[in-house]
Amino acid sequence: MAAPFRRIGLFGRTGTPGVKDTLRSLIQYLTDFPRPVSLEQETALHLDETDLPVIAKEELAAYCDLLIVVGGDGSLLHAAHTAVEQQLPVLGINRGSLGFLTDIGPTALDRIGRILEGHYRTEERFLLTATVSQADAPSTTDDALNEVAMMPATFPHMLDFEIYINDEFVCSLHADGMIVATPTGSTAYALSGGGPILHPRLDAIVLVPMFPHSLSQRPIVVEGNAAVSIILSPDNRSASRLSCDGRPCLTLPPGCQIRILKKNQSLTLVHPTDYCYYKALRSKLQWGKKLIDGAREPC
Repeated sequence: MAAPFRRIGLFGRTGTPGVKDTLRSLIQYLTDFPRPVSLEQETALHLDETDLPVIAKEELAAYCDLLIVVGGDGSLLHAAHTAVEQQLPVLGINRGSLGFLTDIGPTALDRIGRILEGHYRTEERFLLTATVSQADAPSTTDDALNEVAMMPATFPHMLDFEIYINDEFVCSLHADGMIVATPTGSTAYALSGGGPILHPRLDAIVLVPMFPHSLSQRPIVVEGNAAVSIILSPDNRSASRLSCDGRPCLTLPPGCQIRILKKNQSLTLVHPTDYCYYKALRSKLQWGKKLIDGAREPC
């Protein structure tokens, strides 16, 4: 049994359908537990009927030791960057379409009680930090739990760039872009681009070319501590862009360099004790059911 949680913070993107109702139900459910509950400031804007304390997201760690996020994977990604910087564990309640990162359904709030009492598992998920460097301009950085994606800035067109791993030349590509993903992000944008699924406990990064001109240019998996560098050709006819977890993009002029490293701090996800990653894959990706009668039941 793990340490119980004593102070709860709630986070939700209230524009997502169903999130307001689930937040209200969750608040009502938590009244049965002798624990202080706080609302993140942006979440509280559309829940005027509650008298819970409202906390700025930059100060959540001072008032809670567990952040419960209501929404889909996008909501959890949004909250994750705050949670990582403040070393707050996160529990997800799914109101999205897939919910690889959110374990508990909106009608199963009763499962939260056991988690608060210490019946849970934790899992560390690492992030990536991308730094964009260019001549005569300050460098810019951003973090990603899922992926760092480079693509054309406006209309679709091919880009020329080179890939280096730990400063060793790997290859040059003529492609629409590149996705560099964590194991967490291997079931997101990278998967739709043809990349492999990486188990979240793997210390690895996957590089997925986007629509490469050569069919021989395939995804590659490298060690998690590798330094990935992407150097754009100065001959590219227009700027490209970089997006981390789908957030607003950084502009990439021709000739600039992107360096991607594992971030020092990780995200702590909280799971129920019966959590099974393979069950989540079967449920979310509609993988086939068990065919052999009498065989050991899957998780």
